[in-house]
Amino acid sequence: MFEPIARKSASGEVYDQIAARVLGGDLAAGAALPSERNLAEAFGVSRPAVREAISRLSHAGLVEVRQGEATSVRDFRTQAGPELLPRLLVRAGRPDWDVVRSVLEARRLIGRQVARLAAARATDETEPRLRDAVARLATGEDPVALQVAALEFWERVVDAADSLAFRLIFNSLRNAYEPAMTAMAGVLVAEVGRTDLYERLAGAIVAHDEDGAERAAGELLDLGTSALTTAIDHAEHADARSRA
Repeated sequence: MFEPIARKSASGEVYDQIAARVLGGDLAAGAALPSERNLAEAFGVSRPAVREAISRLSHAGLVEVRQGEATSVRDFRTQAGPELLPRLLVRAGRPDWDVVRSVLEARRLIGRQVARLAAARATDETEPRLRDAVARLATGEDPVALQVAALEFWERVVDAADSLAFRLIFNSLRNAYEPAMTAMAGVLVAEVGRTDLYERLAGAIVAHDEDGAERAAGELLDLGTSALTTAIDHAEHADARSRA
């Protein structure tokens, strides 16, 4: 019935706090971080915990570590990868609507190209996997369950495209979106409820119709993009009124 409560490690807390300040602009690109010893004292943690956090920050493209020099903040816009998107979507408890829009743009453009590549590289295993995913969409009723089924469908499309780069990009976009899945459930029904378009896209991929697959993917993703953009516009106006 119950599960153990996961506790964050000290290094994880250090990582989260520094990352939040870098992404929020409190620590500007080029700024030097305090020494490892000073950070350990400020956070009340051990130096190994700070060292581990700094290593993670470096791998994420948020800081630069140079031997014998102070660790400095990097410009994440030019150095970091898409794995930061989940952190950028919501900052200080509020969605960053510009980031949300950029994710929608990437989703639409990348989805079309992935579909095209899937049509070019589809194998005998592709058809049953796509048909099974479409069947799950056809039998789903709950808006959240439909989104889960839609993500599964796109995962099958990405598998058919057989591109590691697109797979990693898809993973990042999915990880950025999943925390908002419940909130977006009602809005995305316009897209995930269109089983006919998923069927058309699956058919084009299986038939190796690259142009048809790209068109079907674009039509499908445009529905969600339009619905989400309208919802974002309303949310922005509401935010503006609340701050006025």
